[in-house]
Amino acid sequence: MSALLHIEAAGPAVTIQDLGRPGYLAQGLTKGGAMDPIALHEAAALLDQPLTAAIEMIGMGGTFTPSRDVRIALTGAPMQASCDTQPLIWNATHTIPAGAKLKIGGVRSGAIGYLTLGGGFDLPDVMGARSAHVSAGLGTRLDTGTALPLAADTGTRVGWVLPLADRFAGGTIAMVRSLQTHLYGEDVLAEFARTSFIRDPRANRQGIRMAPPEGTGFLAQGGLTVVSEIIAPGDIQVTGDGAPFVLMREHQTTGGYPRIGTVIPSHIARVAQAPLGAQITFEVLDLDQAIAAERKSASDHAALAKACKPLIRDPADMADLLSYNLIDGVLDARRDPLEG
Repeated sequence: MSALLHIEAAGPAVTIQDLGRPGYLAQGLTKGGAMDPIALHEAAALLDQPLTAAIEMIGMGGTFTPSRDVRIALTGAPMQASCDTQPLIWNATHTIPAGAKLKIGGVRSGAIGYLTLGGGFDLPDVMGARSAHVSAGLGTRLDTGTALPLAADTGTRVGWVLPLADRFAGGTIAMVRSLQTHLYGEDVLAEFARTSFIRDPRANRQGIRMAPPEGTGFLAQGGLTVVSEIIAPGDIQVTGDGAPFVLMREHQTTGGYPRIGTVIPSHIARVAQAPLGAQITFEVLDLDQAIAAERKSASDHAALAKACKPLIRDPADMADLLSYNLIDGVLDARRDPLEG
């Protein structure tokens, strides 16, 4: 019988997510996948394993109990986390013993955290992915009482940490011009780039509203006659009240609201991770600048494994101190020093 991860409590928006399902747009299905795919790459680097599906937790996590010892990586937005009341460091790997309670509470910054297990989950692919795409009826939110089967874990590395990234506070979001940018005119686009927006509570996996200052709005010429056409993640649609929505992973396949621009792919996670009330501004890049930013992002992903460092822990906080090699490959505190 497969080992299980029991969900004893779950927040309101907890799902399984990987990188999604490309190739089905013509059939009316958007790619979906993790709101912050960078967090999945970070987990893979920390656990020294291929990228695998993780538990995505928006706002709040839950309580999880494994039926066997498991390695975990905690990535994405920092959240309160503990194992049997022992605090856990975020953006790091840990061992959770069989039967222990892993508790993940609310976010401390950002919006979305991720729990990745060594070896991943033993779940079937559906149309090439394991991601829940709830708006399309593929998969569901994870509820209290769910038990997830665990795949075999051939890895051994734990106790590693990555520096926490800076994508959890809003700030400046890079964008490029889109198919309807010309409808706004350069003066309106310049005003858009000067405006400080607030991350609105109206947000989900389909899109996030950016609240402009009171009395401010951005209206396109002939916006009511725009033909509905294909849209993509990161597109910035402006609704009738002049407020922009940045489209997220479960966006609709077509839309008729005019688009003032499109967030570059590597900055979509920054939008997703902006906490409620965060200030956001948009910077308009030309195509060459956007390509350079995406190449740097790809380079940063490739360098994640080298950026991982051993997690230095206070021995006073280690109840299982004698189970550790104090100097890897040199000294084992449990070994008889008189043995050869």
